[in-house]
Amino acid sequence: MSEEPNEEELAQIRQRLLELKLEHSDLDDAIVHLSQSGTFEELKLKRLKKRKLQLKDQIARLEDKLIPDMLA
Repeated sequence: MSEEPNEEELAQIRQRLLELKLEHSDLDDAIVHLSQSGTFEELKLKRLKKRKLQLKDQIARLEDKLIPDMLA
């Protein structure tokens, strides 16, 4: 079992979550814009999508830290 985060750590996790979600949203907008623009850059689009998936994974891990462990 891991130790539950204290209030300060929870506040830091929440702040980091907000930052990651904002970046995720910004990437989503950039991907849509790049896909719709006349200058389609496949490599750049792939990099943006990969970064977006990495952010999604980080967000999920941090959200898991905010949810207390349930006993089975």
